[in-house]
Amino acid sequence: MFSVDQVRQSLESAGQTHILQFWPELCEEDRDAFLQELAQLDLRGLKEHCEGAARAAASPAASLDQDIDPVPPEFIGSVRKSEQSCLSLWEDEGLLQISRSRVGVLLLAGGQGTRLGVQYPKGMYNVGLPSGKTLYQIQAERIHKIQELAGVKHGSTCTVPWYIMTSEFTLAPTETFFKENNYFGLEPSNIVMFEQRMIPAVTFDGKVILQGKGKIAMAPDGNGGLYQALVDNKVLEDMEKRGVEYLHVYCVDNILVKMADPVFIGFCVSKGADCGAKVVAKAYPTEPVGVVCRVRGVTQVVEYSEIQPETAKLQGPGGELVYSAGNICNHFFTRAFLNDVAEKFEGKLKQHVAIKKVPFVDSQGNQVKPTKPNGIKMEKFVFDVFPFSRNFVAFEVDREDEFSPLKNADGAATDTPTVARNSLLAQHCRWVTAAGAKLLDQHGHPLPPRASASAGDSPPAQCEISPLVSYFGEGLELLRGKTLTTPFILDEKRAKELQAQ
Repeated sequence: MFSVDQVRQSLESAGQTHILQFWPELCEEDRDAFLQELAQLDLRGLKEHCEGAARAAASPAASLDQDIDPVPPEFIGSVRKSEQSCLSLWEDEGLLQISRSRVGVLLLAGGQGTRLGVQYPKGMYNVGLPSGKTLYQIQAERIHKIQELAGVKHGSTCTVPWYIMTSEFTLAPTETFFKENNYFGLEPSNIVMFEQRMIPAVTFDGKVILQGKGKIAMAPDGNGGLYQALVDNKVLEDMEKRGVEYLHVYCVDNILVKMADPVFIGFCVSKGADCGAKVVAKAYPTEPVGVVCRVRGVTQVVEYSEIQPETAKLQGPGGELVYSAGNICNHFFTRAFLNDVAEKFEGKLKQHVAIKKVPFVDSQGNQVKPTKPNGIKMEKFVFDVFPFSRNFVAFEVDREDEFSPLKNADGAATDTPTVARNSLLAQHCRWVTAAGAKLLDQHGHPLPPRASASAGDSPPAQCEISPLVSYFGEGLELLRGKTLTTPFILDEKRAKELQAQ
């Protein structure tokens, strides 16, 4: 532990002496806690961090229009455009790797549900499905099912370990939630939770923000903090010990995510890729999503703010958008590539600026809740390792089947609990219809099949299929010729009853 004089000296050289301005007012216990927090800071790198944040916030995003090209077609796979035989081969390859316990999944779960209006981790959120399942439960059950499918196909017992990256805010509630729910039927030793680093928020003139008289305003270092966290928490060693060679990384808020998707895994492995990204076609030219493309010949994600509207609107010969590969935070990495990133490239990752409203104490010690942005949080993004890949591939999937993020409270225009719920229910209605069943409403009237669900659509039928019954629409032959009255939940018990009929 540093002494207060040592800390003061380091803060002086960093130009941050204001951090200790309330030191005389703190009790002994608060002083010890504050010193402990300061000891965990990289005090030597603090000056560089603060000055870099202020510089970055003052610099507008540069336009990259002159330097970008789409990813060449030979490096892109597609659910829609590929032959069924190719999709089957990729799926077989993915299931083979899963059956040999070579595949793990890693969940980026550092964020709280603040924009949803809740103070707990997003994964604990219930979007209002008939079953009442949370995002964590849905994801856990998909892992359970894909282990079962791969094991049955190859006559093996296999494990898909679940690595969950949390933050200081989300670790304890996530651990408690999993324990209270008996780890959703998964083996606890195969769920590895770990924390990403926290870094100080700073003012526009480069000063660390004090959240309290003895507390710095800290924020997670973005989902790109993953690579440092893998090292800090010896996760790569754990993967090696388990024999995990391939990792599927995804974001907690996508209700349609396919855990350890065998088609995506198989595609990436078949192509010899060290790094891959799932993409969806942009809904419209100016949709605010990053685009996977090449900048001066190097693959990366270009933010929508870095492309001019006229470039975003460019069309190919078939009328499709030239820059349409929307990034959805759904990635494939080999363990070897992650080791390379940890050893050689982590320090080269780009820092991104997030301008935020950060509560603080003023110079008189009063607590202030700002009404407009007053601080800078620096973040790294998980996709910023793409340029270091030796063999990068992209895989295009259908948005209505695989991407419906939960970001905003109901009442917002997009990405709300209602949209997420409707997306899943509409998908399950499509599965039931494809299996040869008819859906009736509670009055006995036939329900038409639906292609998709959006905020503007009328709600889909209340028809929910447990991931323990079907991972992605397979195994529903038991519904053929059946007439089902909604609301309808197909769980394992109901499936057995229908099979017995």
